[in-house]
Amino acid sequence: MWTGRLGLQVDASDTQAAQSFSASFELGGSAQAGQLVLLSPLGSTLAVLNWQPGEALLREGPQTRRFDTLDALSEKATGTALPIAALFDWLRGVDTPVAGWQADLSQLPRRLILQRLSPVPPAQLRLVIEP
Repeated sequence: MWTGRLGLQVDASDTQAAQSFSASFELGGSAQAGQLVLLSPLGSTLAVLNWQPGEALLREGPQTRRFDTLDALSEKATGTALPIAALFDWLRGVDTPVAGWQADLSQLPRRLILQRLSPVPPAQLRLVIEP
């Protein structure tokens, strides 16, 4: 399991304003079946993302919603689709290619910096991993 803080910035586009999102996180399981918990700075649960083959669930408070894909699930939770499945490899130092994304693994095991170049708008996801 990995824990730490994450910050997401999505640049402005023709149809939407720039946006940012930050939270503490707990990531466990695997790319095939796992859980990502997003926490506020005070430690309250913002969202719980769970996935397994054929199912992706988002729990926010008392409400649980189902999604067809992990990308759709992460987009609803954070505002943009994130390569959550690839995070498991990247956090282990494996530079797995993901279309449109670049991973900077040079600061592991403490930091991971991800850049989305396509599709537009560009985005940056920064993770600070706790020991």
